[in-house]
Amino acid sequence: MLVNKVIRVLEDFAPLPLQESYDNAGLVVGSHEKDIDSVLLCLDVTESVMDDAVKKGAGLVISHHPVIFGKLSKLTGGSFTERVIIKAIRHDIALYSAHTNIDSVFGGVNTRIAEKIGLRKPEILSPAAGLLRKLVVFVPSGHASKVREAIFEGGAGHIGEYDQCSFNVEGEGSFRGSENSDPFTGEPGSLHFEKELRIETIYPEFRESRILEKMIKAHPYEEVAYDIYPLENKYDRAGMGMAGMLDKPLAAKDFLKHLKDVFGIKSIRHSEMPGNKISRVAVCGGSGSSLIPAARKWGADIYVSSDFKYHDFFQEGNRMMIADIGHFESEQFTLEIFHELLTKNFPNFAVHFSDVKTNPIHYF
Repeated sequence: MLVNKVIRVLEDFAPLPLQESYDNAGLVVGSHEKDIDSVLLCLDVTESVMDDAVKKGAGLVISHHPVIFGKLSKLTGGSFTERVIIKAIRHDIALYSAHTNIDSVFGGVNTRIAEKIGLRKPEILSPAAGLLRKLVVFVPSGHASKVREAIFEGGAGHIGEYDQCSFNVEGEGSFRGSENSDPFTGEPGSLHFEKELRIETIYPEFRESRILEKMIKAHPYEEVAYDIYPLENKYDRAGMGMAGMLDKPLAAKDFLKHLKDVFGIKSIRHSEMPGNKISRVAVCGGSGSSLIPAARKWGADIYVSSDFKYHDFFQEGNRMMIADIGHFESEQFTLEIFHELLTKNFPNFAVHFSDVKTNPIHYF
């Protein structure tokens, strides 16, 4: 199995353009064309994880957190990052990470957290802005179905829980080809009128190249007439955090106990317990303090995340409870997503979970 084939499955689900500007998701060590027999899944790439990969014969390590996150100017083995990379190169093991891109995609890390907690109809807490585009293309009526299907296959036409969404208007197009043209219909040098369909649909920007490629391939015209418009609409299939409702409201103490059971944790740092019961829940895997205002705006009774600072617990007073369940603990189910994606697409390919527990925080 080529590394690139494995990566394609991951990035079809969680495209790299969805990662935050500070992130370094993607292939950071190794070749896309490397042939591998198995992969190893982990949250963090450590020296012990690399030893585990060597032991299991994994040619690719897929992690949630990138091993290279900041500036790397030398490889002398002076830091654990350098030692990991040296070991990966020495044993010809590729390193790939899906980080904030799989955090932000619907169905990713935060969706999984919401499912584990048992939230109904989860929605993106802070939907991404500036990602949507509208495509308008003009197609001869007899070829509209073929072109429309190609556009949808490329990834356009999704609105919430609906797909293959488009708007279609009949009209008449005109064109005159030069003497060097080879028109699909009409004659070079003569003005021609053709019954056409104007097809409109929307898509996220990161799908654009694939959509246009498939559209142009399916279109019968020598020169395809199409327009692209940027949209201000929020994209509800990507963004940070997730929010939803509990089936039955719980007292704050009972909800915290539920979190302990779900995430297998010993203790939770939290703000003052409110008098009302918990019904509306917002979550974010990893460091989520920046989404406190979004959780409040959504009307959450409690916001569950990690890495809150001391003063974060003062912000909400009795308006909204916040609960810090731990960074590692909040993201532990990411490996389930990796495993499901790979085993679904490659049922006979070896996908291993690392035996190494990489949580650097211990509780006494």
